[in-house]
Formats: sequence, structure tokens, C-alpha cells
Amino acid sequence: MAGNPIDVATFEQLQESTDAEFVAELLQAFLDDAPPLLRVLRNAQAVGDATAFRRAAHSLKSNANAFGAIEFSSLARALEETGLEALGDKVISALDNLEAAYASAASALQALCHG
Repeated sequence: MAGNPIDVATFEQLQESTDAEFVAELLQAFLDDAPPLLRVLRNAQAVGDATAFRRAAHSLKSNANAFGAIEFSSLARALEETGLEALGDKVISALDNLEAAYASAASALQALCHG
């Protein structure tokens, strides 16, 4: 992935609309919530639960949007909109890409929040 995984303007707008402490709390909630939701996606894929898959992807997309995590949000939106059934044999690579985008976004967000 090239460039910053975070839309800095969106992140700065969030900071301007509230205070740094609240942004840090929101970020910590995002960092705490995303890994379990990523596991829900993997588990839903493994058992063929399309509803749980779509709900987890939706939550990840929405949470990522708040911080300007563009690629992560976009990938989660694609999973939500495409759905488990339609992804077929591409689902594993799509989940791998989503997890990589999360790692990149999480690192960049922590740097923005604490740097």
C-alpha cells in the first residue's frame, strides 16, 4: 500500500470537533474492538454464517470511517457489500488483505494520536 493509510484531514477534523483525550479513548476502543471483529469474520467464514460476516464487516467499516482509515474501511465495505457467498474462494485473501490494512491503519493512527 502506498501513502498514508489514514486520511489525515478526517482525523484532524475528529480532533478539532472534540479533545485529544476523547480521541485517544475512541482510538483505544477501536483498537480493542477491531481484532475480535476480525476474528468474527474468520469464524463466520469458517462456518458459513453470512449474517455474522456482514455485520462484522459493517462494524469494522463504520468504525474505520470515523478515523479516516480509508483502505481498511474500503476493504471492509467491499466484504459487507459483496457478502460471504459471493466471495467464494477469494474470501481468505480478502480477509488477509483486511487484516493487513488494519495493522497498517492501527499503527498510523497510534502515531497520529501520540505523535
